[in-house]
Amino acid sequence: GGGGGGGGGGGGGGGGGGGGGGGIYLSILFQELEQCLRTAPDPALLADILHKTVLHPLCVKYPPSAKYRRCFLTELIKKLESTAAEPLDELYEALADVLKEEESTHCYKNYLLPTGDCVSLSESTALISGGTTGLVTWEAALLLAQWALQNPALFRDRTILELGSGIGFTGIAICKTCQPRAFIFSDCHPRVLRQLGENIRLNGFIPEPDVPWSIQTESQGQELEGESCQNPKVIVAELDWGSVTEEQLLGLRADVVIAADVVYDPEIILALIGMLQKLSTCRADRRAPEVFIASTIRNPDTYQLFQAELGGCLLHPVFSSFAFLPLSPFLVLCLRGAGALSKSRILSWSWI
Repeated sequence: GGGGGGGGGGGGGGGGGGGGGGGIYLSILFQELEQCLRTAPDPALLADILHKTVLHPLCVKYPPSAKYRRCFLTELIKKLESTAAEPLDELYEALADVLKEEESTHCYKNYLLPTGDCVSLSESTALISGGTTGLVTWEAALLLAQWALQNPALFRDRTILELGSGIGFTGIAICKTCQPRAFIFSDCHPRVLRQLGENIRLNGFIPEPDVPWSIQTESQGQELEGESCQNPKVIVAELDWGSVTEEQLLGLRADVVIAADVVYDPEIILALIGMLQKLSTCRADRRAPEVFIASTIRNPDTYQLFQAELGGCLLHPVFSSFAFLPLSPFLVLCLRGAGALSKSRILSWSWI
């Protein structure tokens, strides 16, 4: 099958906290906060932070995990008590309210986009849940979405297919900011597909049709072309990389293919390569779509295997760069046309 870590990009807004390196940035922010309080011990600063995070209307409506809020508020109180600032009753009351809550298997994470829009996601509080890693947002997906927001022309007025969408952040962010003509979210795990559909609706989009689109149903006239009352048109597709055929992929008509954190297991690399080969010839005009694959390099051997398999398909890398600074090694592979592979190393990035 072809799942993947799936999902997101941008910045952690409204107290949501993302995958990957959010803890590192919180640590830096808390250090800066402590310095500010020692220089000018003013509880109004903490009150402002409180109302822009835990008590922000977005976080009240879609609250992050109780554990996350408890740890965040506890750290704020520690910073307050380490200085000469006056006690802030509102801060202690907020912590008391969180301590009354029971832990849940799901929570919300809220992300503020540079456009001022936001993406809210419901996701699992466990990294592995229901036999899949696709119910949480992973670092490469966060970075891919931020990169997409900086390169909107690649997606504008085009049909986008995302492989291993997970819970959907990357695609939702692109739909809200990059003006694609149509966006096809895809995954193969039933629980992931259900959660993905819920998150798409949570953010104001209605998948067409209003159930996971099966690759087997294209003969029933569920084509992606034609007028839509929604812009962009959104599809949720159940897509198994190992079993899908080129004929079945014809109905998707993708101009651009994206994926994040799908090169993490040697066992799925061959299925992914096979999927990319099918996609390269599945358009009626025989033009291959552009393919962007974002990866966090956790195991160099696994990534080298992926590159070797690409080389076996006569795909040769050409080096270029973008302006990002990862917290861990991070690459975007760009596959263009018939056999030209551009490997783009990410050099710097910023957390929003």
